[in-house]
Amino acid sequence: MQADTRPLLQGFPPVIDQHTHTLVLGSFPGEASLQAVQYYAYKQNQFWRLMSASLDTDMLALAYQQRLDCLLAHGVGLWDVFHSCLRSGSLDSAIREGKLNDFSGLQAQHPQLRKLCFNGQTAGKMAGYFNQRGYQTAILPSSSPAYAVRSFEDKLREWKAQFQGD
Repeated sequence: MQADTRPLLQGFPPVIDQHTHTLVLGSFPGEASLQAVQYYAYKQNQFWRLMSASLDTDMLALAYQQRLDCLLAHGVGLWDVFHSCLRSGSLDSAIREGKLNDFSGLQAQHPQLRKLCFNGQTAGKMAGYFNQRGYQTAILPSSSPAYAVRSFEDKLREWKAQFQGD
């Protein structure tokens, strides 16, 4: 049996502050995001469009740091389920040996955090774990262009339901 020679990929730190009540959790950054060192950097990913429409704030024309600041101003943060993994390409189905982020530490440092919204089914596999720890959870349709069985408008209805009124 041959050893896996792919490099261990490292994710990003959380985007969160003392006002964050809702955290959007992806699975792990894709190749374009890792190269740019930015969450949801792949132009075809619908994350920023979905968040803009859900929060009634146009973030698409903003620079990356301004987008993050805008999310935080709405009480929304970003992170991923895995802090590291092996993966070829960007598909969640290719993730191997995923190591979870330190959610116990996050919960201790951010007790105001109430709700976790999972961006897609892979991240959403952790919903039960977080429900047991007192969080509200929602599994949203993936913003990935690989998840094309649902239209943008259909995805947006579910995303808006989680962020309107927050």
